[in-house]
Amino acid sequence: MQTLTGLLGVVATDSAGSAGSAARPAEGRQHVLLAGDAGVGKTRLLTALRDRAVGDGWQVHAGHCVDFGESAVAYMPFSEILDRIVADLPDVVESVAADYPALARLRPVRRVMGANHGAAATGTDRGQLFDAVHTLFEAAAEKAPLLVVVEDTHWADQSTRDLLTYLFTRPYDAPVAIVASYRADDIHRRHPLRRQVGEWGRLPDVERIVLEPLTDDSVRLLVHELASGEIDAERVVRRAEGNAFFVEELVQAGCDEDLPVDLADLLLVRLDRLDGAARSVVRTASIAGRRVTHELLAAVTEMKTDELDDALRTAVEQKVLEPTGSRYTFRHALLAEAVYDDLLPGERVRLHARFAEVLKETPSLGAAAELALHARRAGDLATALRARIAAAEEARNVSGVGEAAHHYEKALGLAADPKVAEAAAVNLDRVYERAADTLILAGLPSRADAILAERLDAIPVGPSVGRALLLATRAEAALLMENGDPLTYSRDAMTALPEDAEPKVRCAVLAARTRTLVMFRRSEEAEAVGLEGIEIAERHSLSKLASDIATSLSMLKVRTGVGAGDKVEGFRQVLRETIEQARRVGSTHAVSRGMFALGRSYDEAGDHTEALTWFRAVVDDAGSASLQWSPYVAAARADIVRIQMVRGEWDEAMPLSGGNLPDAPPIPVALLDVLRMMMEQAQGAQLGAAAAALRPFWTQEGLIALYGSIVEMTAAARDGDAERVLGVYAETVETLSQFWTEWFGGRVRLAVTAAAGIALLLPSLPAARWPALVEAVDRLRSDGEQVVAQYQPGEWGPEGRAWSARLEAEVLRVHWLAGIDAPAQETLLAAWARAEQLVEAYGDVPGLAAVRTSYAVIQRALGDVPGSRATADKARETAKRLGLQPLLDELKSLGVTAVKQPQATSTALTPRESEILTLVAAGRSNGEIGKQLFISTKTVSVHVSNILGKLGAGSRTEAAAIARRQQLIS
Repeated sequence: MQTLTGLLGVVATDSAGSAGSAARPAEGRQHVLLAGDAGVGKTRLLTALRDRAVGDGWQVHAGHCVDFGESAVAYMPFSEILDRIVADLPDVVESVAADYPALARLRPVRRVMGANHGAAATGTDRGQLFDAVHTLFEAAAEKAPLLVVVEDTHWADQSTRDLLTYLFTRPYDAPVAIVASYRADDIHRRHPLRRQVGEWGRLPDVERIVLEPLTDDSVRLLVHELASGEIDAERVVRRAEGNAFFVEELVQAGCDEDLPVDLADLLLVRLDRLDGAARSVVRTASIAGRRVTHELLAAVTEMKTDELDDALRTAVEQKVLEPTGSRYTFRHALLAEAVYDDLLPGERVRLHARFAEVLKETPSLGAAAELALHARRAGDLATALRARIAAAEEARNVSGVGEAAHHYEKALGLAADPKVAEAAAVNLDRVYERAADTLILAGLPSRADAILAERLDAIPVGPSVGRALLLATRAEAALLMENGDPLTYSRDAMTALPEDAEPKVRCAVLAARTRTLVMFRRSEEAEAVGLEGIEIAERHSLSKLASDIATSLSMLKVRTGVGAGDKVEGFRQVLRETIEQARRVGSTHAVSRGMFALGRSYDEAGDHTEALTWFRAVVDDAGSASLQWSPYVAAARADIVRIQMVRGEWDEAMPLSGGNLPDAPPIPVALLDVLRMMMEQAQGAQLGAAAAALRPFWTQEGLIALYGSIVEMTAAARDGDAERVLGVYAETVETLSQFWTEWFGGRVRLAVTAAAGIALLLPSLPAARWPALVEAVDRLRSDGEQVVAQYQPGEWGPEGRAWSARLEAEVLRVHWLAGIDAPAQETLLAAWARAEQLVEAYGDVPGLAAVRTSYAVIQRALGDVPGSRATADKARETAKRLGLQPLLDELKSLGVTAVKQPQATSTALTPRESEILTLVAAGRSNGEIGKQLFISTKTVSVHVSNILGKLGAGSRTEAAAIARRQQLIS
């Protein structure tokens, strides 16, 4: 669309006046050269331009150049254009032809075989013809602005090119614009159009526009429109490289591995233009993939330098290859695919074997990944396995853990054949251990656990170095999973250690055991194991392992010292020093763990500013994008979003939460997605189904269950489904209790969400259901009290205290609304005031807005109208800033200033109104009241409106509360 707008901006003239009066703007250019590769969308763009121009009152005439090779027909596109003008403006053409007889040479009837019997046109005839065309365009433009389109000028004959030069260089008094398109990828160095395009682009009235490939997002949109949900859009993005025609062809073929035949034939036309040597070099280059270095190609082909240079020069000139530094790159990835697919099977095997041979002899000519590919396709699987392992380690050394994980997965696939593993002479235990460790760093602990289980099942049970290290690594993976058993794995790793295990192995297993014990706060055992590990590490100069264990022990002090005032700050300082020591010895994993532990320490203490500082340091310290999903980095990113959400910094939190992350691990992405859902739901979005779709991740990441169930319960409450609210609460507790403790801290937050949902629904439900719902809410309060009882004094931090206060306030609100064991007014107001105070102290900005909204409604219902308005104004300010539409809707009835409301007395209501008010307070709907009193629903509605007005109430709930307070009903 931007390119179309640009074209219109260049060619548009003032066509608003009367016919023939429009003139070209004094500034700007009048004609356009539109360049782009084949299939990129030039014709479609020109079609859209034509439609837009016609809609704006332009005449549009197009002519096309055709590939006739050496037999190109002179002026062919202009003959086509003339034919169209004759059909629309015969009088204009006849008038111009009378003054310029040479114009007749372009008439289609004169172009048929045998129609021209005279000599070739003289220079004078040619000049007259050019003048005739220019004059014809001027004359036609007097009727309406004229747009002339000449397509595919890369096939234009010399005469057509000369005529375009003439038309581009001659001014027009009438509004005339010319657009000439050509394929940029066809204009090789010796192409006749190459020089003229350069000349045209320098003319003052000519603008050159290059049509770039589609962006990745545009390709995804196009794939969605062509085959929504049926095609892997990311594969199309990678293969089509923004070419719209290629996108359509790939989608139509289902994006299979094999190229569509028609598309392959179209691409291979370029190969037919090459001579034998160039064709051979290009075919050899396709074995390397999209690109190949000059040195590697020279070694494989063994051609003489001059012969290779000539062949490559031809391939470059014909736009098959492009020089990019020391490499040659196929102009398009699909062209490389087409050339490779065109090779005979035996030819491919021989060439792959030759590449593998060269790379083994001279490793500096390529990467291990290239050797692995060529060796596998040549059938040398042992070499392929060794090369895959080397490629994985190469990737890890440059922090490419995602790529390294891919290589290790490929290596394990090759190693599945015992003969291949034996021929390769590799240590399979070590390969599995490194593969699992790499998958953990890539954010895929469940996959790591699976391959470790596979290997452990395949080796004998008993003491061995391999088994010990595999179990230690499995403990690491299990620490990052909700359904793992890290304590058992790390204990079994200790048991599997042989007596004669070398110090480095023993220390590594002790380090894994220490980390596990620290996570489970088994302080005494962790210290004993950790100190043993540090002693071994220091004795044998294993500085990284010593630093790793020291970091774990420092984390233990910080974790168990929460709430100890100055004591915990001392522990934090020790952890900071340990982190710096880990950084000095290059133990990056220990640095990430330590900084993350500091962030969590401040987070649990309610110091969000300091927590954000450390969580951001974890993300920033990762450096390479390939480490962005390593365990502590991914967790830190989620914590950053959560804290920003709590602080009301939603403009900063939203961009970090989810989005298009096609290569990211599913669990961290799902966690970010559900955090985003919580914010969007607070703004009014309907996301219950979207949150429920994340349930498959509940057993893999408990926080997804916690936050997702909150979204589900809130959605159920808005839908009026009380059973669903309580059902989701029970399901979530059952799930999380399986791998957290039964009385986990987040259970209080779940209870608050459920109780608030019941409070929202209660007034609209029949009174007969109220006792059961009140009883259910009382159980929620009991659950919350049981959770708090599990914590030592001082351990239940600011966040926990805020949620506990909210739970008590919500329970009392339900009792008050139902009139069942209703609390005294002072008790209810005090509970909500305390909730407001503790939520504000914790710093939960959106939570405080929600508390104040409910508090304001209760204040008004209990007669404190000025206090209600003041509380509501505070809530409204936050709700507007964050776009919390449900809260804004609830606040509407409360007004924005403190205005004294008249209070009703019992004599203000008629007997019928008192009767109806009693039923309203009992939770009856208008229809139910009408049936009971034998009056119409409409009449009931009128009475209810009168009651609300007399009582100064904004809702049925408030009216019921006023009636009870003033004893208007029994």
